[in-house]
Amino acid sequence: MLRRADVVDGAIALLDDEGLDGLTTRKLGAALNVQGPALYRHFPSKEALLDAMADRLLEPVAAPLPDGPWDEKLALLAGRLRSALLAHRDGARVVAGTYVTGPNTRLVENTILKTLQAAGHPADRAGWAAFAISYYVLGHSIEEQAQARLSATGDWTSRKRALIQHPDPDYAHTALTKVFDADPAERFDYGIRLLLKGIRHELHHATPKTTSHRPPENRAQ
Repeated sequence: MLRRADVVDGAIALLDDEGLDGLTTRKLGAALNVQGPALYRHFPSKEALLDAMADRLLEPVAAPLPDGPWDEKLALLAGRLRSALLAHRDGARVVAGTYVTGPNTRLVENTILKTLQAAGHPADRAGWAAFAISYYVLGHSIEEQAQARLSATGDWTSRKRALIQHPDPDYAHTALTKVFDADPAERFDYGIRLLLKGIRHELHHATPKTTSHRPPENRAQ
């Protein structure tokens, strides 16, 4: 009997072979040797399947974090998230924009929020900070995978050459080639630490809220 987990496993395997654009229920049914209705019993739509895949991809990220400073913990978690996304073809595209409520996704989100809370980050900005971290990791990973895809097709060199043709070519050449030719892991680490430095600055310079009081009313003499 086909299990829900089998469908997710098969879909991730097909993702690695065909990429997100090649992932169709028809191909998945053929790979699992089942008809469409067997898939729909577990997932009523492709969107529901992608949600389950996204949550599965985050499973390695959900492991407990070691003790340490809050920013080091978040840097480690961001690195785990990047590794999980890059472990599968188009993994970042699968996760981006899904807003999944699966157990692994919720655990990762809760870990970020609890870490920010323990650091003293205000609740009304913790969600913004958490999303900023997530957006950075997703965006960086999507670009990494896109660059890898262009490199595999031989199209990256010509595109990179065109990108550095700016009004100041010397400056652009230095600035952009230092990005494009850098080790992606090193570039990622620089960016996440820059982002965390901004969060740390906000924590240290946050203006404490004060309770306003009405001035005392004049009493009749």
